[in-house]
Amino acid sequence: MSDFLLEIGLEEVPARMIAGAEAELGRRVKELLTRERLLAPEAKLTTYSTPRRLAVLVEGVLAAQADAEEQLTGPSWKVAFKDGAATAAAEAFAKKAGVAVTALKKVTTAKGEYVGVTVKREGVGATQLLAGELPKEVLGLYWAKNMYWRAGKPERFVRPVRWVVAMLDTAVVPLEIAGIAAGNATRGHRVLHGSAAIVLASATSYQEALRTAKVIVDVAERRYVIRKALDKATRSVAGARWREDELLLETVVHLTEWPSVILGDFDREYLTLPEEVLVTVMRDHQKYFAVEDAHSKLAPHFLAVLNTETDAEGAAIIRHGNARVLTARFKDARFFWEFDQKTPLTERVESLKHVTFHKELGSYAWKTEQNLRVTRELAAVVKAAGVAFDEAALLKAVELAKTDLTTELVKEFTELQGMIGGLYARAQGLGERVALAIYEQYTPGSTEDNIPVSVEGQLLGLADRIQTIVAMFGIGLRPTGSKDPFALRRTGNGVIKILAESDLELTLDGIYSAIRAISDGSKDTFNEVQAFLGERVKSYLMEVRGFAYDVVNAVTSAGSIVVSTEVTLGAENVRHTIARAEALTAARGSEDFVAVAAAFKRIKNILRQAEEKGFTLGSPNSVELVAEAQALWDAARKLTPQVAVLRERRAYGEALALIATLRPAVDAFFDKVMVLDPDVQVRGAHLGLIDEVLRGFSGIADFGEIVTP
Repeated sequence: MSDFLLEIGLEEVPARMIAGAEAELGRRVKELLTRERLLAPEAKLTTYSTPRRLAVLVEGVLAAQADAEEQLTGPSWKVAFKDGAATAAAEAFAKKAGVAVTALKKVTTAKGEYVGVTVKREGVGATQLLAGELPKEVLGLYWAKNMYWRAGKPERFVRPVRWVVAMLDTAVVPLEIAGIAAGNATRGHRVLHGSAAIVLASATSYQEALRTAKVIVDVAERRYVIRKALDKATRSVAGARWREDELLLETVVHLTEWPSVILGDFDREYLTLPEEVLVTVMRDHQKYFAVEDAHSKLAPHFLAVLNTETDAEGAAIIRHGNARVLTARFKDARFFWEFDQKTPLTERVESLKHVTFHKELGSYAWKTEQNLRVTRELAAVVKAAGVAFDEAALLKAVELAKTDLTTELVKEFTELQGMIGGLYARAQGLGERVALAIYEQYTPGSTEDNIPVSVEGQLLGLADRIQTIVAMFGIGLRPTGSKDPFALRRTGNGVIKILAESDLELTLDGIYSAIRAISDGSKDTFNEVQAFLGERVKSYLMEVRGFAYDVVNAVTSAGSIVVSTEVTLGAENVRHTIARAEALTAARGSEDFVAVAAAFKRIKNILRQAEEKGFTLGSPNSVELVAEAQALWDAARKLTPQVAVLRERRAYGEALALIATLRPAVDAFFDKVMVLDPDVQVRGAHLGLIDEVLRGFSGIADFGEIVTP
């Protein structure tokens, strides 16, 4: 077996794009080697990346494919041979297969008799296959933004390709990517090592060879080095610690090849500004880590991660330069903070008429009016359910929520939108509930974030997101495939996360009521948004809560076949959907339940076939049932009301356990009873019986969706 190394050397790639590309390149290489039968069972694949390179090392690549036999099937025997003589069709097939016509055999299949032949395929060498296939895989990588850099050439990539390394053990694989021929020479750190090439002795010498050239190619190692350097630098300040920030950490990991850290200071006078402003300036604009004191308060220090190493004199120069830039930013922030206070938020509402929300929809003044309509609908539902909140504070928060868009501080630091509005509302004495709701309106920003802590913040966040979704769908800007330029999926995820993780007694039907209020009577828009939110529920259950896809399909389909005891997604709280999914997941451990679920799937299939054939469903009481059918009917009638009571009490686990007790009756029924009996009345009674069973027990989940062994 051999070891294979591929490295793509690039101009510096944006940090946010590197991790995804590294993972995709590793996946593509693995799939290629697997597809071409070149990957040994014990093979190990490792990916690497820095701002200037993507690399994959595969330990355990076969030198060549194993020889293989392949059974080829050609035209029908009657077409290939007439009166014992080969026709043009037979000769063409033989030529394509690379054999003589006399080697063709008659092959009998379910579809009839065909011409067949077994051919031996000689395995191709790894070098040849990699040289031919790898360039397509590399150039097929997905990038959010691509560029052309060779005049008149078709390839596009995130940044220009500057060198390529492709080695099988010690030998170079002769491939070419974007006009660059592969070799065995890589590049070290641009500053600390310079432009001299590093010739690799073998594929496995890659990581250590680059370490000597001041490049740490392993992402996990760079992350560890940075964390340790942050710890060490912070220890020079008594009682201090650096503020954990995973997103910033991942950013600096992908900005560096040979990281180091320096500690800098800024004037204490700037601590009078809100922490949110200071931290945003440090993190988002300068990529600095904030430092906390022993009481978790912001300290007048910052930590900068460098992509170099330096002596004490050089560190002092860098520290001074970074502090000077940061101080200038803080001065700007303080000026904007003080300037903005001259115009209270309440006097900025009129200015929203001049801030465009979307050119086809209107201004933020229009959006605010729409948000108020949605909020009143939601508030009425929540109030009726007995949830306590300050309605006056909520409506005031909605009215002022977007006014910080007119402030100089948000214009300069757009990522502070919402937070600045909340801070200004607090500073201007508008009330803590108003301030907190405005401050929290954009949370959660992702499925990992917490939801707003206040009911007012939750309702404002829901109203704002719902209005955005409906408005964008109304002008045809719905997400399609991988395209979602207005991040509507993320917006929908925020709606579902708030519903799922808050104490709001708010169902999707309550949301739909608010949607109707602003969809201007468009049935298509309403239906599209309703389906969209249903998909977001499924996404939340699978991606955030981790439920299996068939469990999610089962609980979200429940009620679709129920008449009198309908339970639909819209009619219940999303938290109850989660509870049903949890109960169903637990029930899958029961053999009896799994058997009953399989029987329910069988029932659905039988009923579908009966409908296709035009069979009529009758009453189980219309004929005298055989013992096994009567036993199932009696058991179902006894359990149905009990299950309904448990479902009403949200005792889903108990209900599923009770349904599992049907197994003996169900098993006996399918063992002894011919459901589609030739007798029309008997068949109708059987179909009516299993239909009643299905309807009676499918309120918690559509068991036919469960994948059973």
